[in-house]
Amino acid sequence: MTSERKSTALPKSPRMIDVARLADVSHQTVSRVLNDSPLVSPELRERVSSAIRLLGYKRNRAARTLVTRRTMNLGVVCFGISQFGPSTTLHGMAETAHEAGYATSLVTVDNTDRESVLATLEHLEAIGVDGIAVIAPVKGAMDAVVGFSEKLPLIAFEPGAEHGAASVSVDEVLGARIATRYLLGLGHETVWHVSGPSGWLGTDARIRGWREELSAQGRVAEEPIAGDWSAASGQAIGASLARNRNVTAIYVANDQMALGVIQALEEGGRRVPQDVSVVGFDDIPEAAYFRPPLTTVRLDFAAVGRLCISQLLKLIAGEASDPVALVPPELRVRSSAAPPSKAIVPNPLREKAPQ
Repeated sequence: MTSERKSTALPKSPRMIDVARLADVSHQTVSRVLNDSPLVSPELRERVSSAIRLLGYKRNRAARTLVTRRTMNLGVVCFGISQFGPSTTLHGMAETAHEAGYATSLVTVDNTDRESVLATLEHLEAIGVDGIAVIAPVKGAMDAVVGFSEKLPLIAFEPGAEHGAASVSVDEVLGARIATRYLLGLGHETVWHVSGPSGWLGTDARIRGWREELSAQGRVAEEPIAGDWSAASGQAIGASLARNRNVTAIYVANDQMALGVIQALEEGGRRVPQDVSVVGFDDIPEAAYFRPPLTTVRLDFAAVGRLCISQLLKLIAGEASDPVALVPPELRVRSSAAPPSKAIVPNPLREKAPQ
């Protein structure tokens, strides 16, 4: 009596030649499609792509590395990953790198002094990456990036920077001007500002835009009051602003702090927006569900992440890269801002003296 043995051999993974047979093209044509060659017609590209999807073909990373002399790995340095901007930028980067066939090696840093960031960049260079993307929107990190970009292709998320081939960002200065202009346009005499902490490039850019708009319209700029990006710091600052009856409009440097400011104003007997208008910054997913829904400036950080990787891949390929245009901000008007109430006591220093 014979017993049958069940085969334990693993199914073979589809090979490039299998894709070529199914698509009825040559091995070279499949290779050209995989390497995004412009020498392939749209019809052939679609046939090969359909065969790849049908077979579930996965290209051999090791083989590609031998041919291209690339590791197909990108280094990513990130600081402030708990904040909305950096974390959303990181997601856009990882998604775009994956679509291009690259893996990513993420290193988060707690210290952003030049020495610490430089050591992180050197670590990524040592493990073998084709290029590095830096999401560390603070002054110390940018100092380390300047010299290192000569060793490896490198791109940085740099708020407040002008157009550049080695940096990408949202136009945060313009975003701050838009927020301030909107509040002044509602009829407020001036706009107070709750800023982010010192050392952050975004803090400086948002203060600069706010000051520029007030100056352009001949308005008084009170000193900005710094928070730490958290709702708790916004609440503490808001409690102080609630006691100042001259405050009718506040532009807050991020939505989390704006949430704290709104709560403190309400607790201090100042209604939003009837007594005090509040405009935030970033447009986090929860902003539309604040009470009242928050008017804010939307910054498309995911688009910044995608642009960073696209630009980095151009640098790796040695392509001539033009400066990247800043991603434009967009005002999202909701219910947290309105014209000033007539019931608000005006600033006595601005009142005309009685005759």
